[in-house]
Amino acid sequence: MNIVEMKGITKRFPNVLANDHIDFCVNSGEIHALLGENGAGKTTLMNILFGLYQPDEGQILLDKKRVTLRSPRDAIKLGIGMVHQHFKLVETNTVAENIVLCLQIGGVTNPMNFFRLLQNPLHDVEQRVKDLSNEYRLKVDPRAKIWQLSLGEQQRVEIIKTMFQGVNILILDEPTSVLAPKEVDDLFNTLHRMADEGHAIVFISHKLDEVLRISDRITVLRNGRVMASLITSKTDKNELARLMVGRDVLFRLEKKQTIRSEPVLEVKNLEAFSDKGGLALKNITFKVFSREILGIAGVSGNGQKELTEVLTGLRKSEKGEVNILGVNVTNSSPIKILNQGVAHIPEERIKVGTVPNMSVSENLFLRRYNQHPFSNGFCLKKDIIRQHSEKLIREYNIATPSTQTPIKLLSGGNIQKLIIARETSWNPKLIIASHPTYGLDVGATEQIRRLLLKQRETGVAILLISEDLTEILSLSDRIIVMFNGEFVGETIAETANIEKIGLMMAGVRDA
Repeated sequence: MNIVEMKGITKRFPNVLANDHIDFCVNSGEIHALLGENGAGKTTLMNILFGLYQPDEGQILLDKKRVTLRSPRDAIKLGIGMVHQHFKLVETNTVAENIVLCLQIGGVTNPMNFFRLLQNPLHDVEQRVKDLSNEYRLKVDPRAKIWQLSLGEQQRVEIIKTMFQGVNILILDEPTSVLAPKEVDDLFNTLHRMADEGHAIVFISHKLDEVLRISDRITVLRNGRVMASLITSKTDKNELARLMVGRDVLFRLEKKQTIRSEPVLEVKNLEAFSDKGGLALKNITFKVFSREILGIAGVSGNGQKELTEVLTGLRKSEKGEVNILGVNVTNSSPIKILNQGVAHIPEERIKVGTVPNMSVSENLFLRRYNQHPFSNGFCLKKDIIRQHSEKLIREYNIATPSTQTPIKLLSGGNIQKLIIARETSWNPKLIIASHPTYGLDVGATEQIRRLLLKQRETGVAILLISEDLTEILSLSDRIIVMFNGEFVGETIAETANIEKIGLMMAGVRDA
């Protein structure tokens, strides 16, 4: 039985037809995967189902009855919940306070629970968060401020938040992007249990292996249109990739043999505190060499964020030394570190990597606005900037209506490609890349991984930080595993054992 039907959904934005007469349905007790390239219209379609956008044409039926969703409040009242790719959390509040806010805004199914929460909300919510954390293995501190949490921990908060709302229809937008393999297994067990209980689940993901593993049916979008709706057991990864991008995709890239040379980044006995006040980095020592990709693997929240911030000047270290090309840059400003030849692909593309209200062109030249030939020292040379912007847009395949489009109107994947274009187009010596393909489709992922391998071949040293073990194994020359702020093991990528790495990610030293 169809619990949700979307018929003829059309949504237009300036110069963009995001959804073009889309028909989509999901049944109760079903996990329905929604696939497509970045910008194909998947998130827009689900934002319509969640009441964030209003369709220009088409209708939505819930249990065969037409409904109008004017806001997320309407959707939540009807039992529709959504975990967004870019989280909807109040950063200055705690985990528990965010849960209370979502209950007061969206309502809860049992009015008595609501009044009980009003009387003593934080205590009850904190205890319930702990219970859900233990039950679903979604470890999170209910009293932590959101701004203190890593991206992976914030993801867990969003999932727990929807559980509080008691939804019947759950939309998950890239839910596994920052989860370790064991956490993915736990999440999938939870989703299967919810489906068995009669929930309808829409699973948006760019990870084809996961989609084939978790879903019952798959709908593929391209350029805002439905290309196919398939039964999962009757398709494969190659067919799905062709439907998504219109061509064959290489899932395993050729990594040429290189001979590493001089060390570019040297870190000695580094220690730093987290935002919570505890020691996030404990006696970290390592080197990254020219023509090498060093992968840092680990479950989110084990010090990777703090390490990246110390290396790029965004966080002060308490002890230790950081050298880049023989120059001591310990606790230097971000501009001094960047001028030393460092490119930074940040974990959070919206908050750290771009200025959302600025244009595509302006974001492309944030780090070079005062350099020749783009500036004469007093004024920007707008024609030259526009020409170079158009060149980068073509070379990096950035889908945008124009160079003057505000960056906030681009899809997440195209924002990521813009950041990588900006950071790698000026011949850096060291690239610090945090989750460079987070939330990207298979085509964009292939393109970005090729770019990183090409940079490696030209002599660049690359520090790759990712929770995607497939990415770490396919790109890295060496792999170091982090746990609880420490390096617990190192291995050569060619001979790496996934099971061994998984044990080290759980804290088993040199498993």
